Amino acid sequence: MSDSISYSAGYKYQLASTYTVTTPLRPTATIKTDWLTLTSTGRLYINRAYAWDGPSGPTLDTRNFMRGSLIHDALYQLMRLRLLDPTTDRQTADAYLRTCCKEDGMSAVRATWVYYSVRLGGGSSTDPENERPVLSAP
Repeated sequence: MSDSISYSAGYKYQLASTYTVTTPLRPTATIKTDWLTLTSTGRLYINRAYAWDGPSGPTLDTRNFMRGSLIHDALYQLMRLRLLDPTTDRQTADAYLRTCCKEDGMSAVRATWVYYSVRLGGGSSTDPENERPVLSAP
């Protein structure tokens, strides 16, 4: 009999190298998890092999949406873990998604549509109940 494995389902992309960016979020102390670090100066480190599901909702996974979706998913994960406060930090994370998309060449109209979409439908994604379960096989 073989040993079982543990895994999380639902991810489409995996980061090939560590990515760092300065965000507008400034926690009072550095937040560190196995995959993410957010410093008090807003510097976000997303470790190599971090997995995320890409842009969510009725949209296309375009190149000008990938970096924003990575950062946004990482920040929302910190909210699900209650390491960031969704009440005070979610709007900033959503606005930063729009900024990243525009910086990466997305039209202002589409980036604004993305922003309002996550404002309207993204709240449940910060709920700890929506953290992906760990599955096992066989």
